[in-house]
Amino acid sequence: MNFKMDKKNNVSLHQNTNKMATNRTFTMLKPDAIENGHMGKILSMIIDAGFTIKAMKYTRLTEAQAGAFYEVHKERPFYGELVSYMTSGPIVAAILEKDNAVEDFRKLIGATDPAEAAEGTIRKYFAESKGRNAVHGSDSDENAAIEGAFHFSANEVF
Repeated sequence: MNFKMDKKNNVSLHQNTNKMATNRTFTMLKPDAIENGHMGKILSMIIDAGFTIKAMKYTRLTEAQAGAFYEVHKERPFYGELVSYMTSGPIVAAILEKDNAVEDFRKLIGATDPAEAAEGTIRKYFAESKGRNAVHGSDSDENAAIEGAFHFSANEVF
């Protein structure tokens, strides 16, 4: 999986066809979590839950990058708002490692809607709303690989 920019700085994703289960997942701490000063607390919860950080960067998505990352939602009514939100401030992108990483991380972050998130989850503690939900977590091993490769080159992952 890789991404490239065309002459108009549009980003497109190119997926490798190799499929294999991994012990890695991808996360982004979203602009609301950073803006509200929760970065350290969220990273501590991730580490305390047994995840190892294999790659991490503090960055800001361009509109083209956010649009490409969320391209799967392009036809949905919230797409424009999502892209605008994800470019509104810095994010922290990270690749995490642990046995059963994707499933365990999804449990740690909780339901998309913080009102429905279980006690003790990241979204229960730090999300403001369903739209400003503090953190992204990959929903499958395949998407974890795609999303991680979108944000990190091979030499940035340890």
